[in-house]
Amino acid sequence: MSSRRRRKTGPGPFTAAGLVRFYEEVEEGVKLKPEFVIFTAVAITVIVILLNVILPLY
Repeated sequence: MSSRRRRKTGPGPFTAAGLVRFYEEVEEGVKLKPEFVIFTAVAITVIVILLNVILPLY
């Protein structure tokens, strides 16, 4: 056998460069379907346009 000891696995080059993925913290948040988000955005846009046509501010 060789007289060299095997190095313990330490931080890799990506860790040293700051390119680390953090999977320890899993944040539970509100789960929304993408279709709901798009529909809500379109609905709000249409409501704002209609309000500007019906009740102009200037």
